[in-house]
Amino acid sequence: MRLTLIISSLTYGGAERVMSIMANYWVAKGWQITLLTFESQKNNEFYLDSRVSYLTLGMYKDSANAIIGVWNNLKRIGRLRDAIINSKPDAVISFMSTTNVLVLLATRGLQIPVVVSERNDPLKISISRSWKQLRQWTYPFADRIVFQTNRARDYFSSKVQASGCIIPNMVLLPPIEKELSRNLLKERSLIAVGRLVRAKGFDLLLQAFAQLKDCYPDWTLTILGEGSLRSDLESLRNQLGLSDRVYLPGTVNNPYEFLKQADIFIMSSRFEGFPNALCEAMACGLPVISTDCPSGPREIIRDGIDGILVPNEDMSALAVAIERLISDEEERKRLAVHAPEVTERFNLEKVMGMWEELLTQVITNVHQHKIRKTT
Repeated sequence: MRLTLIISSLTYGGAERVMSIMANYWVAKGWQITLLTFESQKNNEFYLDSRVSYLTLGMYKDSANAIIGVWNNLKRIGRLRDAIINSKPDAVISFMSTTNVLVLLATRGLQIPVVVSERNDPLKISISRSWKQLRQWTYPFADRIVFQTNRARDYFSSKVQASGCIIPNMVLLPPIEKELSRNLLKERSLIAVGRLVRAKGFDLLLQAFAQLKDCYPDWTLTILGEGSLRSDLESLRNQLGLSDRVYLPGTVNNPYEFLKQADIFIMSSRFEGFPNALCEAMACGLPVISTDCPSGPREIIRDGIDGILVPNEDMSALAVAIERLISDEEERKRLAVHAPEVTERFNLEKVMGMWEELLTQVITNVHQHKIRKTT
């Protein structure tokens, strides 16, 4: 099998991580995998098997105005079309809305099966009106459209929904030493992981934690990640009197070491696509609390069995849930026992099997269509 995988970049992010896992998995099976990005130079945020043909197209360029923007996008489509043709794929897989649009335009008339995938909640993700219109127009060109949740699929027209299917993210953890050589967190630690942006709701988490600081003085909170709101979050932390209780160490090479030493994982997001960090925390055996945000947590957490869901953007409910677990060690242990079952529900072989079944379907359908046209 020859596949071409396309994403705008391989910088740190959930979609980028999933695509790198897919590329590595298939190339290990002996498939020929080409990975195309729009970057000017290769990115090493995620491990890629040396057998993956990783090509950067240098397609990132700011446009001075709308007319130049249209011209630049036409050039991008032409460059992308040439790269796809040269890779000679049996099928193409594309991730993310704007990249999907460009890929669908670049492959028109090539009779190559194209599968595009939405990786975020389309109600919340910020793209311009023109890109949204292009997305609605081009998505029916796709042979299949992969969504991570039913909520994401339901956003689109009935025609797009008819071509859609649900494939969740896989949960894949690197080996972790049972005995870690250093103490990364203090005892009685809450942990959260994500980019320091509004979508992650860390402002709500800080305010919820502040409500409990006097009653539970031994507990701390660590937020792993980096982003544009670092200074705002640091200021809020200090205003709330949490400067010695909340730590922001930035992006770390191995978050799993931190997860293994934490007591409770919290996801305070306002919206998600399919939150990898939540799955990974559960796989590490952590009791978890998450907002019931669109979309993903409801599909991952079995409320009251392996985690706790709270209403989205409800700071008080979040504080109540945190106190519930802080004050009840037996409840934490009960949730933690079931949390790792997420690795079976979303294991690598099961998820990749869903992708492979889908690819077989679209390749067969396109092949049969070609035969009908020639007879």
